[in-house]
Amino acid sequence: MRRKNSDLLNGPLLKNCIYYTVPIILSGVLQLLFNAADLVVVGQFCGSVSVAAVGATGSLINLIVNLFIGLSVGAGVLVAQGIGAGSYETVHRTVHTAIPAAVLGGLFLTAVGVFGSRIFLEWMKTPDDVIGLSAVYMQIYFCGIIAVLLYNFGASILRATGDTKGPLLFLTAAGVVNVLLNLLFVIVLKMDVAGVALATALSQVLAAGLVIASLMHRTDACCFRLKDARFYKAQLLQMLKIGVPAGVQGSLFSISNVLIQSGVNSFGSVAMSGNAAAANIEGFVYTSMNSLHQTAVNFTGQNYGAKKYDRIARIAACTLGCVTVVGAAMGVSGRVFARSLLSIYITDSPAAVAYGTVRMNYICLPYFLCGLMDVTTGILRGMGASMLPMIISVAGVCGLRIFWIAAVFSRPLYHTPQVLYLSYPISWTITFAAELAVYLVLLRRLRRGAKADKQGSSR
Repeated sequence: MRRKNSDLLNGPLLKNCIYYTVPIILSGVLQLLFNAADLVVVGQFCGSVSVAAVGATGSLINLIVNLFIGLSVGAGVLVAQGIGAGSYETVHRTVHTAIPAAVLGGLFLTAVGVFGSRIFLEWMKTPDDVIGLSAVYMQIYFCGIIAVLLYNFGASILRATGDTKGPLLFLTAAGVVNVLLNLLFVIVLKMDVAGVALATALSQVLAAGLVIASLMHRTDACCFRLKDARFYKAQLLQMLKIGVPAGVQGSLFSISNVLIQSGVNSFGSVAMSGNAAAANIEGFVYTSMNSLHQTAVNFTGQNYGAKKYDRIARIAACTLGCVTVVGAAMGVSGRVFARSLLSIYITDSPAAVAYGTVRMNYICLPYFLCGLMDVTTGILRGMGASMLPMIISVAGVCGLRIFWIAAVFSRPLYHTPQVLYLSYPISWTITFAAELAVYLVLLRRLRRGAKADKQGSSR
């Protein structure tokens, strides 16, 4: 192995968590910079309508893609559990099932995105002055979706081994290329949103190529060899068992966000522009917290495979504490500097900046609640329980937001951005409380089972 992996099973937990998580945070920030660079470049050189056009695609793209990204979570959990249990044949077969799954899923999504983008945007009631540009952005983006899935599957496998620096290096290279291509396509070639979409797609191809090359040069069970690539039935079923609920959860989250975006669309392109810029800024807070979700998944997965259940309890306490500190600090900072940050994206519409500030009041400030929810979900997935967090999240997040939009926001008196955004912190709080209760019950059962096994073997 070329890089030193973090030890997820032994050593000081807080130190190892921080060492493991920081590269994931930086990787997530670089991924966000893909979209941020798109918005900043079009905002500076094309105007707020182009910002709205790019921003209007985010929740819809996530809705379409998240089901397959969930399978990458399943692959990562299986690799982590296999390493913890010392089952290297399982690891080998999981790796060689995951990569073909990414390619096949990417081919399907390419067809869906290229031919369905305009229809989906019409369903979302995207304004006429935005929909044409949004459709072009999505169609070009989905031409590179195979690379997006390959990178995510490959990065998930590497992180499960303890290697978080590799994905960071690959995204650094891709991020630099993305920014340079943005400037070339938009400023020099005057391609508007088509240029930023093409830049993003090409940079993702670079990231995917680097992550696959890294897997091919490994010397352990995660080494990828093209001749061994196939669908191993047992690993595919396990990947689906863990990954499909995770993907369905992500997609259903996106459905509620699509409905939220539709609500934002009802206020016009100015509100859409402010919402898009604020959402991008909040993304930096979210990706930092979501990095701790990935830490929780992989630390828990390896220790679950090794049957170190007491260490799982310490992992939960450590990651929940860290995500609270990170989320609260970044959320407050984002809100304090909201207008200055929004002005980077929007230069021609004070009204759009005002709309963005409203969103940050209701979502950015209490964002740590979302982090607590996500980390708890990660712990449950690492323990192999993917269906339970999906059910809880569907009811607590998606169900509540849909109910909120239908029963509260739809009324003329409450048809305001403030009421629309309030659904976020309420749903986060309820879902986190339910998931925490489930985690405590499952941990107690694991400890009892381990105690019974120990007593049985001593007789």
